[in-house]
Amino acid sequence: MNPTPERRKNLALREAVDQAYRLIEPFFDPANAWNGQQLEHLAYRLIRENLPQLPPADVQAIVTAATRIYRSRHPAGQ
Repeated sequence: MNPTPERRKNLALREAVDQAYRLIEPFFDPANAWNGQQLEHLAYRLIRENLPQLPPADVQAIVTAATRIYRSRHPAGQ
């Protein structure tokens, strides 16, 4: 059986997604909403504080990917 080739081009960004997801996962949980509003916007700040070397486009990509990851892992919470 042949191993599946890696499709990702930016492996450093993938590693940043893994690291950032652990930090920002609670912001996607509806139980952590504030006055009925999700806290997803705070994820951007936390990523910028913890990974200041990332350009804004990568921060956006990380939050978008983290949102998808959370929704795939918690389909009932959408």
